[in-house]
Amino acid sequence: MKIIGGFSLASVVETVQKEVEPLIEAHHFELVDIEFVKEGKSWYLRVYIDKPGGITIEDCAMASDQISEKLDSLEPDPFPQAYFLEVSSPGAERPIKTSNDWEKAVGKYIHISLYAPIDGQKVFEGTLEDYSGSTISLSYMDKTRKINQQFELKQIGFARFAIKF
Repeated sequence: MKIIGGFSLASVVETVQKEVEPLIEAHHFELVDIEFVKEGKSWYLRVYIDKPGGITIEDCAMASDQISEKLDSLEPDPFPQAYFLEVSSPGAERPIKTSNDWEKAVGKYIHISLYAPIDGQKVFEGTLEDYSGSTISLSYMDKTRKINQQFELKQIGFARFAIKF
């Protein structure tokens, strides 16, 4: 857990989620992800939202105004540093984090990165064939062979939708 000025990044993200999720859901949007990251000398709070049919720039601007107003009113201030707020779509390669995300990803082409390599390989891209709650089944090409491999969710460090070229 990363600590900045006595604040844990996880607690900042958790506070933001608790405060902004009702605002997002009131507009029938989905809160996809929240990141609080330092890039160079600046801090960024990134809030990713979506809705069926896709999120628009106008949706993001409206959500940004409401989120900014809500976060500016919080006492005590949950942020250890000044930050830039960015509200956007998660994009085509959105992260896969929740059970709901995994269920939506079945049948789709995805990218996974493992915590530890299996037979020297940590990164896999293929079609998610099945999700059981604690494991996934991924089919991918290894040179000319189609492989179907099981992974436990606890083995996966990061997962996202991918674009197949």
